[in-house]
Amino acid sequence: MKLKQQLTIAFIISVLSLIGFSFMAFTISANEYLKFDEDVISLVQGWESPLLTDIMKFFTYIGSTASLIILSLVILFFLYRVLKHRLELVLFTAVMVGSPLLNLMVKLFFQRARPDLHRLIDIGGYSFPSGHAMNAFSLYGILTFLLWRHITARWARVLLILFSMLMILSIGISRIYLGVHYPSDIIAGYLAGGCWIAISIWFFQRYQDRRKNKDR
Repeated sequence: MKLKQQLTIAFIISVLSLIGFSFMAFTISANEYLKFDEDVISLVQGWESPLLTDIMKFFTYIGSTASLIILSLVILFFLYRVLKHRLELVLFTAVMVGSPLLNLMVKLFFQRARPDLHRLIDIGGYSFPSGHAMNAFSLYGILTFLLWRHITARWARVLLILFSMLMILSIGISRIYLGVHYPSDIIAGYLAGGCWIAISIWFFQRYQDRRKNKDR
């Protein structure tokens, strides 16, 4: 795929994600509680069982800040020692550092209280957008982008996408199941993460192109 096409796709994704997030933000600002949220929470929490609760707690732990830091360090080590693409370290670090900071600023702006319907774990802070959802989308999204560039086998690329989707969706659903986020928080987190990744990739691709032109 040519650079111009890559930049166009990244730009379109960032704009669509921003529009989607803006719609979600406007909707929750106008309505404190959404019927959509209540219906999805009732559906997801209707699956409750001791085994599923343990599974969901595992996925929510995988999406925690501590776990993300550990996973990020492992991935950075892999990119540096195995792939030896140091410029990609900058992109990965920028995405993973920027995601929680951006999430914190947006949460402080909206200050949406967490749901208080049926919580299975105790947690503080604001609800919109979900930090777990946004950070999971950022981590597995940027990891997919970086590994995709070095994987040529179709089956490996399919497995990469399926694995990333599984982790992103599982972490998001776990937050709904455990009663600490509204579904709209999760969707907004995904959209915010998608926008952030797309913008970061756009700048990364532009920088690489300018660097190549200078070398010529």
